Amino acid sequence: MTKRLPVSPAPGPLEEYASRFDDLFRARAQREGFRRYLEGLLLPTERNKTLTALANTEPVAGAQRREAQSLQWFLSESGWNSEEINERRLELLLEEPASSANERGVLVIDEHGDRKWGKHTAHLGRQWLANIGKTDSGVVSVTSLWADEGVYWPMDFEPYTPSQHFEGGKNDPQFRTKLKIASELVELAVQRSSPFRAVVADSFYGEDEGFKQRLSELDVGYVLALKPSHAWWHKIGEIGSPWEAAVAASEAWEGPRHPGDWVKVVRCFRDGHEEMWWALEVDVGPYGPDRARRAVVATADPQQLPDKATWYLVSNLPHPGSERAKDSELAVADLSEIVRLYGLRMWVEQSYKQVKHVLGWSDYQVRSDTAIRRHWELVMCAFSFCWWAYGRLPTDEQTEPENDPSLESAEGGKKEKTPGVLAGGIEGGKGVAGAVDHAQQILEGVLRDAPTTAAKSAA
Repeated sequence: MTKRLPVSPAPGPLEEYASRFDDLFRARAQREGFRRYLEGLLLPTERNKTLTALANTEPVAGAQRREAQSLQWFLSESGWNSEEINERRLELLLEEPASSANERGVLVIDEHGDRKWGKHTAHLGRQWLANIGKTDSGVVSVTSLWADEGVYWPMDFEPYTPSQHFEGGKNDPQFRTKLKIASELVELAVQRSSPFRAVVADSFYGEDEGFKQRLSELDVGYVLALKPSHAWWHKIGEIGSPWEAAVAASEAWEGPRHPGDWVKVVRCFRDGHEEMWWALEVDVGPYGPDRARRAVVATADPQQLPDKATWYLVSNLPHPGSERAKDSELAVADLSEIVRLYGLRMWVEQSYKQVKHVLGWSDYQVRSDTAIRRHWELVMCAFSFCWWAYGRLPTDEQTEPENDPSLESAEGGKKEKTPGVLAGGIEGGKGVAGAVDHAQQILEGVLRDAPTTAAKSAA
């Protein structure tokens, strides 16, 4: 067998990480491109993470330079499989105690819109871009990510292709809605035997009957948001929505000492402060603790029910002590657990989108489906490297004072599963050491904005 030619190494631990993918690249130029692309994504820069910026060349004239042309070839023409790269990336994440998945985590489904223009870019169309909050020309991707209180990482993605790209429009057999794509991402996670407690998503998914039915068919638990306007058929004068049930329960509210049907739930945040929330089990209409689906209202103020601090949720997780709990394969969940699970969706609202912008998820300037998918996959590799490198930081015995609780080591000298603020340092190396240093800064920002560390009932 012909000996492989060496490539210019990446700085510090990034080289060790990149080398774990080498067997998936046939050519030396591919291995070289993989390292240079990750370095460029991880470097802090005021410019967008376009190909010319990644190659450190001028925005327009620099596109013809050898460095930029090499990355363009690697992204668009080179023969490597992004799905194989994704599977290897997930394997590396699951190997590390600092980023491994567990049964208490959730699978968060979300979508992201990239504003793009032109006529020849794959998946492009005038459509609703949720993260921008308006209808515009762009490309939308549906993504899944795994998360618990201490760590999150993207799992899979799939672009949504608008109906105008198909000959038969929405009736074309190849056309898939965002909801269909989301179901397929959950199926992929189940086939991969990825552990998670429940699927969590916003009201776009919670309001869709087909999506909820598909999750039930897969024997997957879920905690999904409902719109405040969500309602069911009911007689005049009867309660016909979770919001009306919450309003009725609020009328019986006499304060924390006499909460009526509200149950106190304490949410503990990473900066040390606690918030007292209240949860209501809706037992009316199609929902109830003994029914196949439960509706839960969680709020910071049962009297005012503020819009931004009130959640209307639907779940198929059995209520403790119910008849369903005896026969269901899904683990039971009390109100505090329902609140905890949905609270993990805040990874999307806070750190997830922030990191997407830092690493340049939307900064691709390519048109083909293959190149777009590859760019996204490389961004996911860059972020996953941050957690991978964090798992190799020196333990507190080597670099930190003994009274630093954020880096206490578990048995065998390894860090606990739930990390605090990053400490120590990641040694870089020659050339572009800043790429590795920036990986640490990214995670520091992620952990600062992390969701609650726990949710516990105080009732």
